[in-house]
Amino acid sequence: MTTATSTPVSYKRVVSALGTGIPVYALLVVLLVAIAVTDPSFYELDRFLAFVKRAAPLVILAAGQYLVIVSGEFDLSVGAIVTAGVVVAAELYGSFTDSHWLVISLALVLGGAIVGLANGLITTALRVPSFITTLGMMLILEGAVFYWTGGSPTGVLPEDFRALGRNSAFGWLPWAVLACLAVGAFAVWLMRRDFGRTLMATGDSERTAALSGVRVHRVRVLAFVLSGVAAALAAILVGGFSGVSAQAGRGLEFEAITAVVLGGVVLGGGRGSVVAAMAGAFSLQALFTLLNLQGVSGALESTVQGVIVIAAVGLGAANWSRIRRRSNSSGGTPS
Repeated sequence: MTTATSTPVSYKRVVSALGTGIPVYALLVVLLVAIAVTDPSFYELDRFLAFVKRAAPLVILAAGQYLVIVSGEFDLSVGAIVTAGVVVAAELYGSFTDSHWLVISLALVLGGAIVGLANGLITTALRVPSFITTLGMMLILEGAVFYWTGGSPTGVLPEDFRALGRNSAFGWLPWAVLACLAVGAFAVWLMRRDFGRTLMATGDSERTAALSGVRVHRVRVLAFVLSGVAAALAAILVGGFSGVSAQAGRGLEFEAITAVVLGGVVLGGGRGSVVAAMAGAFSLQALFTLLNLQGVSGALESTVQGVIVIAAVGLGAANWSRIRRRSNSSGGTPS
């Protein structure tokens, strides 16, 4: 009797712990199995860690984007922050060739935080919709980068700076994987603190949160700042992995939003898991990898992202309780 009652309790605990992320975890498992069937050598340690290393910038961006979306806002500027960060790092090294990599990295993080602060203040203080604010910031940063570089960035990122994106710790574990784990652990810790609870409350109902004593504007501004910092960290990894390019972060803002939506986070805020959002980023990267292994053109990646966003939002917006009631009323018999 004890065993029979404990099993459902354990099952309920597992389901409760996984929460709204169950579909994306299942999808990730299916994709990884499909990759294993297509290319069994993919799970050799070096190749699998290389996959995680490629996914790390998007995973970090998804964690930052999650904080903004769960508060009820959007951040479309993160891809431009990545591009600007890579270009600025190269230009700084061109002017200050003996700069330490840590100084340049801290400068990029500070720059990302400043951009996030500007996004947050414009959105909250001036009441400009975040979609418009961050779209405008994206255009500003892209235009500034193009004007500064003439469309062709100069300068070279030295090996010590690129080591974070390219090299490994202990001879086998990529630094990018460690950075991804650190950001994930920090995001989980943050969401379990008072800040996380107030962030969710703000996204669920701004008015109710304000009446409960939550400083809504401050919470949202901090979410934008953290999103900007996450984008700067992603820029460091992208610069190390792929080098200097004026297209380094193009499209990453939409990939980050797709990953968050795929992770079951509700657009409009108030519900979702940061772990599921990061799993959504891994799932998206796994899907692109599988398509590549199947010989599908990379040009279809944007199409796939569009389908995922529409399907995920549509499924999330469906009133399943009403559908079940209609099904029961049409197929049931009176007792």
